[in-house]
Amino acid sequence: MSSQGGTRAVVAALIANAFIAATKFGAWALTGAASMLAEGVHSVADTSNQILLLRGGRTAKQEATAEHPFGYGRARYISAFMVAIILFSLGGLFALYEALHKYEEVVGGHPNELLEGGWWWVPIVVLVAAIIAESFSFRTAIRESLHVKGSQSWPRFIRTSKSPELPVILLEDFAALLGLVFALLGVGLTLITRNGLFDVAGTAFIGVLLILVAITLAVETRSLLLGEAATPEAVGAITKALVAADGVERVIHLKTLHLGPEEVLVAAKIAVEPTSSARRVAEVINNAEVAIRTANPMVTALYLEPDIDRGAAS
Repeated sequence: MSSQGGTRAVVAALIANAFIAATKFGAWALTGAASMLAEGVHSVADTSNQILLLRGGRTAKQEATAEHPFGYGRARYISAFMVAIILFSLGGLFALYEALHKYEEVVGGHPNELLEGGWWWVPIVVLVAAIIAESFSFRTAIRESLHVKGSQSWPRFIRTSKSPELPVILLEDFAALLGLVFALLGVGLTLITRNGLFDVAGTAFIGVLLILVAITLAVETRSLLLGEAATPEAVGAITKALVAADGVERVIHLKTLHLGPEEVLVAAKIAVEPTSSARRVAEVINNAEVAIRTANPMVTALYLEPDIDRGAAS
């Protein structure tokens, strides 16, 4: 995946969420609606997450050092994992806490600021405007994802993508839109029925939604942090290139590892033609290296071990 596409989606989401967060907190200050506060914190969490993703992308571009000889590509995975933690704690758990707090107030007979004040229309306007703004951000994420998704289904794309930015933004924007719908329903039904429990329910649904998204992100990012192999298509292309290289008889075994979204380590043991010439073996290895990097330019670390095919020799 081109990292530029992911960056565009992140920047679009950052601008949208920063604006939306300010309007939601303003609506909460005027009305006291719990779902507005939960949505405001949700937008703050999303804004922080986009900053983390941009920071991870910048760190990943640093040159390799003696302390980090394979570079900093996994910084993007770490940022994505931190996004999941923020969504779970600052977003989901806070929304559930606020729902419980408002529930106790409603059951205890406290006056509902949303119903008592004269600003009842404010959260409706803010939520509708937020849905429109979030839709533009979501559309940008979808458009950028289509360039790399191919024929895969959306769930498979999110599960198998080696670049975390687009799946994170897709899930965040989807959760944001669904959360806004929950908030709009909660506030709207509270105003219509004059029953504050609908506002509580909307807030609780937002919390549960964010926790589910956070868990999904954490599971997928954890797999990337542990180290995933290159895609079967990439492994097939590398194997084919090796076998076709001059002097390589077959691939004995091959292992790959994503050091970052666009950086792959390849380690292979290859059978070369029997020869007593070290120069010829070195030539075969060099040919194989060129073939691999031509087949997959993402290969940044490459280790080849030559051997004699004992079965063929006998």
